[in-house]
Amino acid sequence: MQVPIALQLYTVRDETAKDFVGTVKKVAALGYKGVEFAGFGGLTPQQLADLLAETGLKPAGMHISLDQFDANLDKIIQDCKAIGSKFAGVPFLPNDLRSAQGYRQVAAKLNKYGAALKAEGLSLYYHNHAFEFEKIEGLRGIDILLAETDPSAVGFEVDVYWVKYGGDNPADFIKTYSGRFPLVHLKDMKGEGDQRTFTEVGNGNIDFKPIFAAAEAQPLSWYIVEQDTCPGPSIESTKISIDNLTKWGKG
Repeated sequence: MQVPIALQLYTVRDETAKDFVGTVKKVAALGYKGVEFAGFGGLTPQQLADLLAETGLKPAGMHISLDQFDANLDKIIQDCKAIGSKFAGVPFLPNDLRSAQGYRQVAAKLNKYGAALKAEGLSLYYHNHAFEFEKIEGLRGIDILLAETDPSAVGFEVDVYWVKYGGDNPADFIKTYSGRFPLVHLKDMKGEGDQRTFTEVGNGNIDFKPIFAAAEAQPLSWYIVEQDTCPGPSIESTKISIDNLTKWGKG
């Protein structure tokens, strides 16, 4: 199964802040097939669509805060259609929603917005961090979200780094909820305990082989590379990750 590889542009936010268009062109030149947006770099949706057409990149998705879904659902749908992105996702939850009741409220919102996107031929997803793996009243937040969302309307973008950081095994977690993950964030880890931090995909201690097997045993649209912090120039880390994935026969 040949799954295309995109880059979450948050990885190169230092570069996009200086030259958004030029950075996206560099990402395409490195061999990525798509990009996932975390903001539009001051461009209009039509300008983004034109940039993607020029570079040959595809939109793998876009991260949009839950507050924006609350306030601007119609605009999000319009932007997705203008850019050509099938996927729009919620990337984070504020502290005040990280209770059992809060997660259930979020699940209800995800169902509502997921149904609205589905009616327009689009797909909603939720991106995890580590905090969802903390137990609250005997349940993990991530389990509440997965149990109380409609699989036909709400997908999940599993971030394998944060799954491991949260104390679970990424491949086993994907197997447990197989079929819920149209997007997989590939992110590697180095160090142990309190020294854990980010590194390029293939340069750390995450075992990706079982992750690939579990992810590809269910419907999967994109692998998306993300590195929250880079030790040197972010574009260099971005290149190392795609080069390692290419060596593994991915992309």
